[in-house]
Amino acid sequence: DAVTLERLPTPSGIRRGMKGEQQYSERVASDPILSIRDLHKVYGDGGEGVRGLSLDVRTGEFLVLIGSSGSGKTTVLKTINRLIEPTSGSIRIDGLDVAEQDPVELRRQIGYVFQEIGLFPHMTVGRNIGVVPRLLGWDPPRIAARTSELLEMVGMPASRFCDRLPAQLSGGQQQRVGVARALAARPRIVLMDEPFGALDPLTRNSLQEEYAALHRRLGLTTVMVTHDLAEALFMADRIGILQAGRLVIVGTPAELFRSRAAGYASEILGKPLGQWKKLLALFSSEERP
Repeated sequence: DAVTLERLPTPSGIRRGMKGEQQYSERVASDPILSIRDLHKVYGDGGEGVRGLSLDVRTGEFLVLIGSSGSGKTTVLKTINRLIEPTSGSIRIDGLDVAEQDPVELRRQIGYVFQEIGLFPHMTVGRNIGVVPRLLGWDPPRIAARTSELLEMVGMPASRFCDRLPAQLSGGQQQRVGVARALAARPRIVLMDEPFGALDPLTRNSLQEEYAALHRRLGLTTVMVTHDLAEALFMADRIGILQAGRLVIVGTPAELFRSRAAGYASEILGKPLGQWKKLLALFSSEERP
């Protein structure tokens, strides 16, 4: 049976995703900024990380890849900026094959936000944010101005936070600095690997909303990996479900729930709805006299 939202009260994140579908074609460019064709990754032990994956990501789009551990999500993400080299297939950004570009220069043009955050512990917040601009040869006044701009953007005024060390920040603040660092050199594409997974629920929800707003405001193209369907539904324009290295299905949240998804995709989509339904039933029973 198709996974469906009919007659089932659902969290606001799903409703927002379904409303957003009506504006998707207007807000997101028709031409892809990122094109992946027949991507394969075979590891030294013979294991297949990615199997024949093809996908276009449009300029301005927020695409989320979701699937269980080992499904190939992070492998796909890391092949985009050549942290992992594919076995075969092609990846193009703005029509240029990434395999023909210097990997270091390529990575400096693409923002990357890690789950582990990865701030340099011996560097101040300001120095952490300015890492890539320094490597690109920006002059100090330009780096300082950009650092202040980004800290204001993520709600951490430079006057209070620029000279602090990462150990003096909360987990949420560190992740905000990680986002600011990823945006420092004004990339058009941002890759995010489980960026909010290690945070407490309240901080996680806050950062989800903040980054979604930044994505729209700055006109970014974002590809994010997560295990959390609710997070994907809240943030994504489109969601791609991966299983064993293959792209099972991709579409807007509403398209996925209207589709007659079967097997693994149906399980991914149906399990959270079943949990929400049980929760709603629990609240309803408690409200009865």
